Amino acid sequence: MADFRSGATTLTEDVTIGGDLFHFHSDAVTAHPDEALDRDIRLLGRLLGDLISEQAGPDVFSLVETVRREAVQQRRTGGATTRVVDDLLQHLDPETAIYVIRAFSWFSLLANIAEDVHHARRRRFHRAEGSPARPGTLAHTVTTLRADGLDAAQIVATLVDVQVSPVLTAHPTEVRRKTILDTQRRIAEMLVERDRMRMNAEEEVKWEAALKLQVLTLWQTSLLRLAKLRARDEIAEALRYYELTLFHELPALQLAVQEKVEELAPGHAPRASPVVRMGSWIGGDRDGNPFVTADVLNMAVDRQAATALTHHLDAVFQLSLELSMSSRLITPTDALLALADASGDDSPFRADEPYRRALRGVHARLAATARATLGRVPGHGPHAVLEPYADPAELSRDLAIVETSLHAHGAGTLADARVEPIRTAVDLFGFHLCTLDLRQNSDVHLVVVDELLRCAGVVENYAELGDDAQIAILRRELATSRPLVSKGVAYSDLTHGELAIVEKAATAIQRFGERIIGHYVISKCQSVADMLEVAILLREAGLFLPGDTPRLAVDIVPLFETIEDLESSAATLRALLAMPEYRQWIRSARGDLQEVMLGYSDSNKDGGYLTANWAIYRAQAELVAVAREAGVRLRFFHGRGGTVGRGGGPSYEAVLAQPPGAVNGSLRLTEQGEVIAARYADRDQARRSLEALVSATAIATATGASSAATDPAFAEAMDALSVASFAEYRNLVYDTPGFVPLFRAITPIREISTLNIGSRPASRTSSERIEDLRAIPWVFSWSQCRILLPGWYGAGAAFDAWATDASRVALLQRMYREWPFFRTVLSNMGMVLAKSDFDIAARYLTLAPDVAFASATFARLAHERARATSWVERITGQPLLGDNAALARSIRNRFPYLDPLHSLQVVLLQQLRAGDEDARLVRIIQLTLNGVAAGLRNSG
Repeated sequence: MADFRSGATTLTEDVTIGGDLFHFHSDAVTAHPDEALDRDIRLLGRLLGDLISEQAGPDVFSLVETVRREAVQQRRTGGATTRVVDDLLQHLDPETAIYVIRAFSWFSLLANIAEDVHHARRRRFHRAEGSPARPGTLAHTVTTLRADGLDAAQIVATLVDVQVSPVLTAHPTEVRRKTILDTQRRIAEMLVERDRMRMNAEEEVKWEAALKLQVLTLWQTSLLRLAKLRARDEIAEALRYYELTLFHELPALQLAVQEKVEELAPGHAPRASPVVRMGSWIGGDRDGNPFVTADVLNMAVDRQAATALTHHLDAVFQLSLELSMSSRLITPTDALLALADASGDDSPFRADEPYRRALRGVHARLAATARATLGRVPGHGPHAVLEPYADPAELSRDLAIVETSLHAHGAGTLADARVEPIRTAVDLFGFHLCTLDLRQNSDVHLVVVDELLRCAGVVENYAELGDDAQIAILRRELATSRPLVSKGVAYSDLTHGELAIVEKAATAIQRFGERIIGHYVISKCQSVADMLEVAILLREAGLFLPGDTPRLAVDIVPLFETIEDLESSAATLRALLAMPEYRQWIRSARGDLQEVMLGYSDSNKDGGYLTANWAIYRAQAELVAVAREAGVRLRFFHGRGGTVGRGGGPSYEAVLAQPPGAVNGSLRLTEQGEVIAARYADRDQARRSLEALVSATAIATATGASSAATDPAFAEAMDALSVASFAEYRNLVYDTPGFVPLFRAITPIREISTLNIGSRPASRTSSERIEDLRAIPWVFSWSQCRILLPGWYGAGAAFDAWATDASRVALLQRMYREWPFFRTVLSNMGMVLAKSDFDIAARYLTLAPDVAFASATFARLAHERARATSWVERITGQPLLGDNAALARSIRNRFPYLDPLHSLQVVLLQQLRAGDEDARLVRIIQLTLNGVAAGLRNSG
């Protein structure tokens, strides 16, 4: 393997390898606590450099240092790639290439750890300094609501009714292995430990030696998975975040909200409903994933329940060890004594310890509950043989008896500190842990229902009928409880599998109650018939029963995810709610609540960044109006990814940017891929993320969006901008002959599909069309070549076409100042533009077979990026990331360490596509994919 060429582009910080590999001397580090970031990066870089020299040899270390030095120099000058780097990378053998890739990849990852620790450090510093409450905290929320004119009673009413639901999904955008994430977390914990301890010289030496062992572990750990993740692996990966953070931080947040409520309404504070209800798609999302079956759904349900019950069993067991109060010294309540007497614990050693006896009984009943629901008892034993709990509420009542009794004899602080968090966890997680959604594509439902109707003799050609005819047939069928399924019919594998899923969901609900399966999401929902077809399937499993008092066990949730479907979503919902029977279903069985899901990823791929964001905003406003007309409560479910091109960005700002009425006390949103680890692997970060969601939801509910957001001139401007942006985007992506082959040539789309980062295929079909490609590899590919097209393309053309005079420019500037939606859209776009790099992107053009077409298309892309950047800066009145110095500095610091990875990736792709049969080539390319994703801190 040869012909490596170096990459090139800019950096102002001096970075020295020598003994201090990747040592940052940032001009931004001027005073405590920012200087601690420099210290941590210097330390981690030195340890990594030492290990490279020790493990790979001084020649490799010298090579890495030279490549780094030249990359930094080139970033400073902004000139062409240095000949020194070209020559160095041209002649690398595969083994040395791997060392270089791993060196720069591991440093990017270590820098990420240091940055994350530093963000938490700064928050602690500000709290210690007595700084004002920061946005996203409960204290700031209360202050904001007071400033907006709400009195204490109104704030309390808002807080007690807020409910947000982060829904963890298995979208394949996390390139890091669990092993690596675990080691990262240990390194982060050690850095935090050093901050909190005053170590002497000897302790410091020992601590650094232990830290080096962790870095050594990383260096000797493979960046790549050897096998593709299975659905069972994805289930286990999601559940680990409960033990890491959620079991602790969710109850703590719930109690913090309750504390705020009691401060505002002393003596008569209502009990806040659960402010966060976790959700999951993992094990229930079948859209395009043939590996999610009824057995996988059952596994997900069992593992969720086992996780929750194990946590409760451990918590109660530990509490029974701690509450050693003697009845000879305290006077417990009669209810506590009755609970102790019913425990079956007759040990003479605990005869005078009523709390221990009572909690032994609670533990035994929990064990019986696990045995009854799971067929096994996780946790501690042996157990007395007692009756299982009928439901979590019964367990909560027993814990409340313990809590009340402690308060009665002067141990209230102990009750608040130890018992109330456990009881709160029971209220939040129950015996099921979280709500598991079902999801399937409407095309699948059409095929299945068509077969059911045909085999039952109802109609021969249902799938070929128009919407009106289909709806009429479905309404007639749903007026009766007569099933379509007959045991004597041999259905297709597809139909058999879909029926098995809903039947397994019904079984899960019988075991754990309706909170275990709460929603059925319909991908590619386009009509009322799409929703009624799901009702047919639910009826076959007993999850829907028609009649005067209908029973509907789950929410039927349409997912609107293309521009056209978003634009017609209000009409679809209006037609649905106009059906008297459907209106009766949700009134009688679903609390008069209709949930609607909005797809950010596919709408962006369909219409481009600006159009997709506006289409989602307008759809919400129109759907709110439709629901209000029908007298129905509406809840939105936001299908957001990690990157801006898939709806990502800061959640706090995103919630506040929703249209008036769209956040009516509750919302749901997906948490995908690398976002899950970023938000929920660390307790401090998990608390911050969840508290920010709750805070934004409370503020958006109580105050709505800015009144300026309703200015007709703003909407008119966005309508025109959206039309122009859509035209430019569609013209390039869908209407330019040769664009799709060019995309597949200059991006590593094929190589991304070989990464073992998820259980589902990269495409829904074998088609090469953009329409059939999933949004994740689409965005991932553009990120790798640093064009990042999904986050900005079309916006520059739109601004150029519409803002043709000073008054319109002034209007755009006013929209940015006064309208949270527009400000968020431009802020996120500016971040993507800052991460893009067309000097790097130009190197990928060498992969295109049609040089002339590639050059012309690249010129078009570069022109559009330039005018998008110019407009963002003109509208905001500042350079890209001018309002986020920390992020700007972080991005600049990363660039020189990404450049060699890009350079190597391009040369490797050239060799692979030229027919090089070296078996190691694909895996080395995969290493560069991981490294670039780590440096950019996102993938798809």
